[in-house]
Amino acid sequence: MLKTILFFCLIFTSNYAQIHGCTDPNAKNYNPDATVNDGSCLYKELKIKPEYSIKLSDSVHETSGLIAFDNLLWTHNDDHDKTIYGLDSLGKIQKKIILDKVINHDWEEISQDNSHLYIGDFGNNNSGNRTDLTILKIEKKSFSEGNPIIENISFSYADQTDLSSKKGNTTNFDCEAFIVSTDSIYLFTKEWSSSKTSIYALPNKSGNHVARLKDTLNTKGLVTGATYLESQKLIVLCGYSKVGKPFLYLLYDYKNNDFLSGNKRRISIKFPILQIEGIATQDGLHYYITNEALVRKPIINVIQQIHRFDLSPVLNSYLHK
Repeated sequence: MLKTILFFCLIFTSNYAQIHGCTDPNAKNYNPDATVNDGSCLYKELKIKPEYSIKLSDSVHETSGLIAFDNLLWTHNDDHDKTIYGLDSLGKIQKKIILDKVINHDWEEISQDNSHLYIGDFGNNNSGNRTDLTILKIEKKSFSEGNPIIENISFSYADQTDLSSKKGNTTNFDCEAFIVSTDSIYLFTKEWSSSKTSIYALPNKSGNHVARLKDTLNTKGLVTGATYLESQKLIVLCGYSKVGKPFLYLLYDYKNNDFLSGNKRRISIKFPILQIEGIATQDGLHYYITNEALVRKPIINVIQQIHRFDLSPVLNSYLHK
């Protein structure tokens, strides 16, 4: 009986000692006494500008994804071109690897885990009714040796029941961003009508799968890229509003793979119009972002570029706590 009483006393004391609240010192409502982050942090508006912006080669004028791997930044175009380009930190092409055994219908993103690269051939903005949504899974060792071994992961959205053709750039079943965890792929949709992103999960192994809805986040813009540090519980999304204003959206300090349970912060980028498409980081503090060329003569003439951003003021306290 005494042991039972002591057991319940310990549980009560442990629960009582936990204080739920905002644990991020950068937040407006930071609670220094909080011991458990409850996802309630609120932030002041923040606008950032790049440390530098450099024009990219015309070979990658439709740069659409970006990862940091094997001491290079790897990107690709989103239509027909089957080349993966390895860039240095200043955007100069240092290496090219051609995936000659596959087709580029609409490659919109590149991601990775410890052993594989993944390319998302799932762009769906034209009519919103693709039935050949695919993610290419490429063994890293074979890729580095120039003879890539490729598997196919096919999927459909569990809640997309209407596959009739839609007007261009109106569907909520477009996708240009995803991350890969130990056993799953998480898609972040580009929702043209709602300016939100929905998170879908599917297995990260070859075969045919159904992507199931996990959650929806109001990003107030079109999500086009994602980078992920699984061990640090950190995801950074990039995108732009319907009028072309670029932004970053940070998700961090969440519980397990419930990405919306922690801190959620939207950061504006100081550019009037920028169609950013890819994002990558090596340390979680410094980020490389690419934008594709955008020409709407005679008013808009934005060249393809790579930009470097320093998010140390935002994330240093979290990553080094």
